[in-house]
Amino acid sequence: MTGPSSTSAEASTSSASSSQPPTPSPTFSPPPSSGTENAPPLPHVAETLRQRLQAGNARLAVIGLGFVGTPVAALFAASGLDVLGVDIDPAKVAAVNAGRVPFAGEEPGLAELIAAEVAAGRLRATSNYDDLAGTDAVLLAVETPVEAGDHRPRYAALRGALAALGPRLHRGALVIVESTLAPGTMRDIVVPTLEEASGLTVGVRGPGSDRSEADPSGADPAGADPSGADSIGGDLFVVHCPERVMPGRLLANLRSMSRAVGGVTPAAAQVALALYRRIVEADLGATDALTAELVKTGENAYRDVQIAFANEMALLCDALGADVWRVRDLLNKSPGRNMLLPGAGVGGHCIPKDPWLLVANAAEHEHFTPRLIPAARAVNDHMPAHIARLVQDALRAEGRAPHESTVLLLGASYLEDSDDERNAPSAALAALLTGHVATVRIHDPWVERYREPALAEQVADADAVVVMVAHTAYRSLDWGELREHVRTPVLVDGRRVVDVAAAEQAGWRVRQVGVGQDEAGSATTS
Repeated sequence: MTGPSSTSAEASTSSASSSQPPTPSPTFSPPPSSGTENAPPLPHVAETLRQRLQAGNARLAVIGLGFVGTPVAALFAASGLDVLGVDIDPAKVAAVNAGRVPFAGEEPGLAELIAAEVAAGRLRATSNYDDLAGTDAVLLAVETPVEAGDHRPRYAALRGALAALGPRLHRGALVIVESTLAPGTMRDIVVPTLEEASGLTVGVRGPGSDRSEADPSGADPAGADPSGADSIGGDLFVVHCPERVMPGRLLANLRSMSRAVGGVTPAAAQVALALYRRIVEADLGATDALTAELVKTGENAYRDVQIAFANEMALLCDALGADVWRVRDLLNKSPGRNMLLPGAGVGGHCIPKDPWLLVANAAEHEHFTPRLIPAARAVNDHMPAHIARLVQDALRAEGRAPHESTVLLLGASYLEDSDDERNAPSAALAALLTGHVATVRIHDPWVERYREPALAEQVADADAVVVMVAHTAYRSLDWGELREHVRTPVLVDGRRVVDVAAAEQAGWRVRQVGVGQDEAGSATTS
């Protein structure tokens, strides 16, 4: 997943389906032999597969029915392909086969699309890898987490999926990894694991071609045969094409965001282009696998660094007694400057993880030591601790002992108007406050387990209210009314959603991220 982007409105699911070629029969002939004896030359295999993908006469499997794999499978099914979803979680498999979304959250158009494609017979799910036999193309969208201690990827899910997939592959199949990977993972893990598990080979690029880009027109600067031959032969077409999606905009992002299509060989990239052109309306940039790995991890690390600069400016302004929001407004008037929004922390599935993936293999290179990216991670990870300090300082300034106080956190998700709690700063803040305050309460209208008790009950007798997520519901709160119910009127705004003047007029003592206290208030330092 990636940062926020502008997306077009969702197209109707009916038009997405009706504009495609007739649906092929779900019955397929036996899979081609996995052996290479008497097999046609690979250029012919590549061209045949490319034409089948373009015509919609191919079978696709998607391994991993999560936030990425599910909408990808549904969109390819709507394009006219026969699609099989694969997941080890029987609950996800059952949900998809029942025509339902297998995860929580508001995703415009996804529920309707899944229901339509399952009803049409183009989409089904299984936990049995044997059902993959005869599949023309396989897309992997499994988790690639990093360990909390050393920030290193372990790839247990990826290795397991590749090992299970390998024996079911036939010569000429296309394998695409959409999961985000540390640079070098395709070369060091994906290709060797596939070759060992399948008994087939993956072609490699010719000398000097690692940094060249495959031309989408078919001509490749590495000297590959335009008909689709590998630079150096091989049985499988293997590609890394990382996703670029955000919760709440999955279908729109998959259609409208550009993609880096990184082939282990130029031929693999060309075959994959034929597949992705069925659903992607934006630019498809054919390149090599290593470049695609660097692009995806680099784009999220870039955003993390930019957020860290904004957060460090907020910490500096807080310490000096300045207003970071006024600084930001004036700073951004300078041409070419675009300071992002500081806040209470960075969450989600991608940004806290991908910078570590980007530099995961840095230790192998004696002449490179990452400095900026780990520093940015440290700044952003520190923000919940800074909020905890603001809360405790504000309580003491009001004569309340933190260990006798009740603190209410507004927002449990990491993203406004979303129920996605992955790596949410609120969880980190709650953990930091536990043991330092008497009670921590959490309210979130989007997250089912935090919807009740209602906000009016949660705020009763609270000593501090902390805005951690910029939900629309929190932007319109009547702070005057809420003031009547709290015990101590401490309000900490971690997302700049509070009308400070109105809240202070209602009697609140307001602290905002990046706004230092004047001489009349208590000093706030991070």
